[in-house]
Amino acid sequence: MSRGTCPRVNSYGCFLIFSAVLFAAIVADVGAYSCHEVRTAFQLRQVGPLHRVPETPGTDVDLLVCKHQGPSCCTRKTEESYQFAVKRETLHDIHSYSYELEHLLSGHSDAFHDMFQYLLSFSQGHLSSLMEGTYSSLSRQALPHVNQLFSSLSLYLRGANISVEASVHKFFNNLFPLVYTRLINPGIEGNIRIGSDMGDCLRMIRQDVNSFGPHPATMAQELAEALGAGRQLGLALEQGLEVMNATEHVSLSKECAKGLTKMVYCSHCRGLTLIKPCVGYCLNVMRGCLASLSELDQPWRKYTSLVEQLTHAMAGHHSMELALLGVRGYVNEALLYAQLHGPLITVTVDKVCGLSTGKPTSMQPTSPEVTTSTVASFSPLPSAAPSKPLPERWLGKFAHLRSSFPLKPSKNNKHNLRTLSREFLMYLHRYKSFFAALPEMLCEGENVVDDTTCWSGDDVVESYSGRVVGNGLHAQRQNPEVRVRVPNPALADVKERLENFNQETQQRFPKLDQMEVWEELGSGETVEGSSTDCDDEDGCQASGDGQSESCE
Repeated sequence: MSRGTCPRVNSYGCFLIFSAVLFAAIVADVGAYSCHEVRTAFQLRQVGPLHRVPETPGTDVDLLVCKHQGPSCCTRKTEESYQFAVKRETLHDIHSYSYELEHLLSGHSDAFHDMFQYLLSFSQGHLSSLMEGTYSSLSRQALPHVNQLFSSLSLYLRGANISVEASVHKFFNNLFPLVYTRLINPGIEGNIRIGSDMGDCLRMIRQDVNSFGPHPATMAQELAEALGAGRQLGLALEQGLEVMNATEHVSLSKECAKGLTKMVYCSHCRGLTLIKPCVGYCLNVMRGCLASLSELDQPWRKYTSLVEQLTHAMAGHHSMELALLGVRGYVNEALLYAQLHGPLITVTVDKVCGLSTGKPTSMQPTSPEVTTSTVASFSPLPSAAPSKPLPERWLGKFAHLRSSFPLKPSKNNKHNLRTLSREFLMYLHRYKSFFAALPEMLCEGENVVDDTTCWSGDDVVESYSGRVVGNGLHAQRQNPEVRVRVPNPALADVKERLENFNQETQQRFPKLDQMEVWEELGSGETVEGSSTDCDDEDGCQASGDGQSESCE
């Protein structure tokens, strides 16, 4: 319709139009001050009993948190329900994030222990087959000592207070009487009972006469170093789980509950159920609530760095795998050494313990003084080679015993410690800043509004104008939204224990930070005794590994 043909409206018509507009405004105003939407949101979010929300807004309501001028859809009972609900919802959100990290630690703790047990069983089977196949004359009596050795190593890896070096030397001490009576002097085993004084004497002087050469000490050292890192890693994962357990049981202070209620639900009291908090406002509230938790950030970052270094020390260069699989080789070399030096060992034993064909001399094997003075009267065997060259016929006699064996399981075997370690470090890297990033994670997505219109705690604003503070207790002094009175004592204790664990780990492994990481090994890395054919599953090729950089 053209402007020229538009009919004019008389005064009576204007009055009718004004009346209709006024009526519509009154109807809209009544709808705006209805608590219907508030009751609906209250019910959908399962805040509490629906009767706690009034049908219509009231005035002069005595509220403690959601105070404002004008009518309100909240009562004191409504506020109480909101406070209880927002604490429950916030703790649930915190647990949902911490559960992922807790699952990472607990799942890989079990996986590493399973892997350790697999490697122990593999190595034990290797050594048992050597005894049964090559040294059958002493295998039946030696196998219990083999089982005891690996049982001790298993307990050590699980955190037991056991010495690897002592366990290895005890194994060789127990093995020496068998070797002496069945391999070195096979004709006298009937005259010497292993549990007799002669057997005790042989066990006591084994290290002094150097009957097995350098091999027991070398084996003990390599096992202690490789298994020590694995044991400490297991303890570290347990320590991390303790930290996460404390996080799961964190409590929210009254000041925090008030701040959360004001941020999430006070807008509902005004009928604004769809408005969302401003990002900066949310960060202040969450950083105030999680101030004590954020104090774990620095020791946690140090902890994850140590865990990464322990993993490299354990699995880098296949350290633990090679150390355990090398047990058979060390024992074999030790037994060969004893046989090759049999005549010298026999002479020494005769001097200390008595003639091999008769009863031991009158010595007290349990007396340290007698043992020390007696052993001092003879010279032990050399640690590396005899003073005179051994006859070639002797070397040829035992050459067939130096059979090679695989230094690691087949590549078709999925039990790969390095692959497991790489996977673990890839995931752990994501959680290095977990405690600092937690407030931000709780203030992202659909929970907040970055710009445009948002809720500031007191009103609807275009942007939050308050100062956004940082993480930690010290920064909360300037927090305009949540008042932090004192640190959480339980979390302060967790922080102290985590710092002590970090310090103890560094003291026990002072060269951890000097460990060569896998990415620096190069694509041509090979392991002595293994095939030069290498694939990603072996973990021996750094190039093309997309997970490498994420673990730095």
